[in-house]
Amino acid sequence: MDLKDQLKNLFPDHEAEETPVEKSTDNPIWLQDDPIICKYEKRKGKPITILEGYNGADEDFKKLAKELKTKLSVGGSFKDNKIIIQGDYRDKIMAILKDKGFSVKRVGG
Repeated sequence: MDLKDQLKNLFPDHEAEETPVEKSTDNPIWLQDDPIICKYEKRKGKPITILEGYNGADEDFKKLAKELKTKLSVGGSFKDNKIIIQGDYRDKIMAILKDKGFSVKRVGG
């Protein structure tokens, strides 16, 4: 017995209406021709990964930063048109960005 059957038993006089399902208007992130630079640095002895070189809207880059942080389950921030991710995740980040359609250039190490 699924949910619709249970609701029919509870409310026999109710007539079900078909509601149109709206497609989500997810704005895709703007893809650029120039590669995004993926760097590795150490600050105060701790490794970080820096992404820079995105020339689209800041809001898109912030969405990308949030998505990367949640997929990798790490901390990070967005400052001065750069995404800073805590830890050395260059390979994983590059794979995620390539799946999205970005061109990525690895710098250093």
